[in-house]
Amino acid sequence: MNYKNFKHRLHEIIYEADTRAGKVFDVLLLIFILSSVLLVALESVNWIDDQFHTLLDTAEWIITIIFSIEYLLRIIAVRKPIKYILSPYGIIDLVSTAPKYISLFFVGTQSLLAFRALRLLRVFRILKLTRFVGESNSLVKALASSRTKILVFMFSVVILCIIFGTIMYMVEDDESGFTSIPRSIYWCIVTMTTVGYGDIAPTSPLGQFIASIIMVLGYGIIAVPTGIVSAEFTSQAFKVDKNTQACPNCMTTQHKDEAKYCHQCGEILNDVT
Repeated sequence: MNYKNFKHRLHEIIYEADTRAGKVFDVLLLIFILSSVLLVALESVNWIDDQFHTLLDTAEWIITIIFSIEYLLRIIAVRKPIKYILSPYGIIDLVSTAPKYISLFFVGTQSLLAFRALRLLRVFRILKLTRFVGESNSLVKALASSRTKILVFMFSVVILCIIFGTIMYMVEDDESGFTSIPRSIYWCIVTMTTVGYGDIAPTSPLGQFIASIIMVLGYGIIAVPTGIVSAEFTSQAFKVDKNTQACPNCMTTQHKDEAKYCHQCGEILNDVT
């Protein structure tokens, strides 16, 4: 196997999940990610760290070295390494690998290892083996298509909160907690979203009546964005592309299932000649 074929094979395994080797790689990677996050969590428990500190530290170093090798292989597998290094996933990989090395020079950076959880974003590549990522792409398109309606709706909600918050400031006294209009608006937002912290509550009959109206409005307001997105989702026929093809030249993904060339740079997607 020559170097070009090796890079192509390595690219298929690391960046794609359509092959058996790619699936196995992604599953193993996620196992290591989950294990590393679990180790960080266990290390934060004092009695566990006291008894098993050496074991936990050794395991973390092993996983860090594995991640470091994986990071280097990702750089080798692409034609333009800088594209991967500066990509969102490339930055996440670097940030999630570096803390253990930083801990050699600075004390108290162990908690930064929790950044490895960000690498769990790669779970979506495994989900591409089923219909889920294709459907999630459709949902993203539906959200993008309905963003104007949602923004107008959110603006209307803000206006309502300002109005009702101002009214409650006028109706209630300082002893109830409505000491200012901003604080009253805060109460209105908490009530309308049905969160209900309870740190502020109206005491007058009129204030309680207005609060009841806001609570009922809250249930209807929560349902509106869901209805907007659902209507947009069902009104458009989105084609679901289930492949995990990644361009070896520019790292672009989301290609059509039968695509032979990258839709971003025009590079052949599976050129091994």
